[in-house]
Amino acid sequence: MWEVEPRGRMRVPARIYASEPMLDAVLADNAPEQVVNVATLPGIVGASMAMPDIHWGYGFPIGGVAAFDLDEGVVSPGGVGYDINCGVRLMACKLSRAEVQPRLQTLIGELFARVPTGVGAAGAVHADRRELRAAAVEGAGWAVRKGWGSEGDIEHIEERGCMRGADPEQVSGRAWERGRDQVGTLGSGNHFLEIGYISQVYDPARAAAMGLVEDGITVTVHCGSRGFGHQVCEDALHVMDRAVRRYGIDLPDRQLACAPVRSDEGQAYLGAMRCAVNYAFANRQLIAHRVREAFGAVFRGRPETVGLRTVYEVAHNIAKIETHEVGGSSRTLCVHRKGATRAFAAGREEIPSAYRTIGQPVLIPGDMGRYSFVLAGTERAMAETFGSTCHGAGRVMSRHSAIRAARGRNIGRELAERGILVRARDSRTLCEEMPEAYKDVADVVEACAEAGLSRIVARITPVGCIKG
Repeated sequence: MWEVEPRGRMRVPARIYASEPMLDAVLADNAPEQVVNVATLPGIVGASMAMPDIHWGYGFPIGGVAAFDLDEGVVSPGGVGYDINCGVRLMACKLSRAEVQPRLQTLIGELFARVPTGVGAAGAVHADRRELRAAAVEGAGWAVRKGWGSEGDIEHIEERGCMRGADPEQVSGRAWERGRDQVGTLGSGNHFLEIGYISQVYDPARAAAMGLVEDGITVTVHCGSRGFGHQVCEDALHVMDRAVRRYGIDLPDRQLACAPVRSDEGQAYLGAMRCAVNYAFANRQLIAHRVREAFGAVFRGRPETVGLRTVYEVAHNIAKIETHEVGGSSRTLCVHRKGATRAFAAGREEIPSAYRTIGQPVLIPGDMGRYSFVLAGTERAMAETFGSTCHGAGRVMSRHSAIRAARGRNIGRELAERGILVRARDSRTLCEEMPEAYKDVADVVEACAEAGLSRIVARITPVGCIKG
């Protein structure tokens, strides 16, 4: 853990978790300066923090964590991000790698046909305003109520797939319009649907509690709230820009636009943000249902016979009202996690009962050519980072740089030669998302493990990937 002591306008220290070999990459852009800038915000508690997958973002760095007092602190859309509740669901299967490999090509094709991907992709569900409002309030429960999943899914989603306090009245007409046809879609960029297998178990007891066995097939879904969440953020930033002046908040960076948590503007943003959070939960629930249908079609049985179950689902971009121990006393805070994952320790009531004795499962996707990891939360994270850890590999190349580096190469063929089948709407996406564009996620999770913020439970190696 590397610390910048308070200086100038900083109210608390700025802390970055990273191994020493990672520092060159960490310092390559202005993300550390953003960590320092966050430390100047009113009512911030403890420290402004960033995880090892830190890179530059809007206002807050991606990988940033910050908690604010409810009376004196602020809420900032830049501390959540545009893709509200971008997150990851991990599903595990009764099938083994040996059983899936011969039908992998067919399975990838079936998944690609059933789960719309890419910019502007429309889903199979065309929800009217009434249904969209229901999804924004009920989250994954809306999808289950419509027949797309089960109570077993709900039990294993952060917040049980529904964040209370969603206020549809705070959502603009433009946001409803953008979200109308996108429920059940993967989106674009770094979003993906991946078939993998458990290639190594590091913590047998925790892996067994999660039902993860070596060579067992997994499905990882990484996506968020699509255009709906993007518009909610865009709308809020305009409001917050005016609120900064109204409340006399002095900012080092206009992108940190914010408002007091308890102000009308702060409460309006939280109400709209929670709608986008629930939209994302509903989106991933419907995608999970389509995945089950695809497996059932390829392996010629009822979807439940394949045994695809939700291991857990986490949120990466979110602001939540949580209770934490600070300085020996219990405090209720507004915790921003932007490109960071909740990593609560064993015993917290927010964790599903099946995992309460082992700590919350944490899902850390890597790039499409290497591996991903399953971790578990720790007491150290509770004490130091408000129960937070990393969320992924973190980019080391911009998308434009990746395209230049991939010139003259066939990324899909290169991955196929390594035993990984990939599908995308166009070759440009594969270039933007090539493995070299990201840090090695093993370095990221090792840094978090060495810092005590999470335990490594298992590694997942991809065999097939659909990119947005």
